[in-house]
Amino acid sequence: MTDHRVLVAGETLVDFLPERPGPLSEVETFDRRPGGAPANVAVGLARLGHVPLFWTRVGADPFGGFLAGVLADEGLPARFVERDPEAKTTLAFVTHDESGDRAFTFYRDGTADTRFEPGTVPDEALEGVDRVVCGGVPLATGRSREATRDLLERATDAGAETWFDPNYRPELWPEGDFAAVAGDALADVDVLKATEGELPALGLAGDSPRALAEAAVERGPHTVLVTLGGDGALAHATADASWGPATVEHAGYDVDVVDTTGAGDAFFAGAIARVTAGDASLESVLSYANAVAAVATTASGAMAALPSHETVVAVQDSA
Repeated sequence: MTDHRVLVAGETLVDFLPERPGPLSEVETFDRRPGGAPANVAVGLARLGHVPLFWTRVGADPFGGFLAGVLADEGLPARFVERDPEAKTTLAFVTHDESGDRAFTFYRDGTADTRFEPGTVPDEALEGVDRVVCGGVPLATGRSREATRDLLERATDAGAETWFDPNYRPELWPEGDFAAVAGDALADVDVLKATEGELPALGLAGDSPRALAEAAVERGPHTVLVTLGGDGALAHATADASWGPATVEHAGYDVDVVDTTGAGDAFFAGAIARVTAGDASLESVLSYANAVAAVATTASGAMAALPSHETVVAVQDSA
């Protein structure tokens, strides 16, 4: 599709993936891969047949050139892909344990994605999309924080549905700031996607994924999608959602996991794609999103295994 019914906003960075599991101090060789949660979502949507507009900011350095080239090769329009002449591109070194779970070490002091400017995406662009999708990492720094909040507020004013992934990275946040800042942003969010562990970090209380989701909708969103790793996902929606009030669970799909980096981003792209395609069933949205996430874990790197729509349907049909 070329009508760009979705606008994604946020960081694009370089992930350095280790040659083997273990702590960063013991890994000697890394592979360079494109990453950044919003970038993964944007590319995921493109591969699923729903090419979005993408507002991102990378450096004018060689890493930024590499990332801009990747985005162009994936068919993303260059309109809001900014090259910052005064800042470097963010780098993230990833480490894995034996189960494939990962941790991040960021090099992000004053880099390009901390320098988003409010108002860069004009009102006329927001009036032309159905959904605006933001991540939480830009909220960790002042100017990009202002830009993200401005975008969410203007998207709401323009009648676009707002989708948000807090993407909590403790290394980027002073203690207590995440709950205050990202939690406050929920007032401008229609659909929240989060892990079970991120919801308490947002200042929400509950003794189960469902209880946490029920607490989250009290803060603003009409729908909460809770990813549960290998156990699938849960969705909770209020009467304000297009699918009406519902609580739905899906157990996910069994695959041979190579790397979980970007699995949540793939899930998010899948959910957005199904809704953009006109799917009104929350059960179907969860099933499709889980299938996208499952395929995305079968190769190393956040973008490497992002699937096509046909691949996702094949996974669902074979389950």
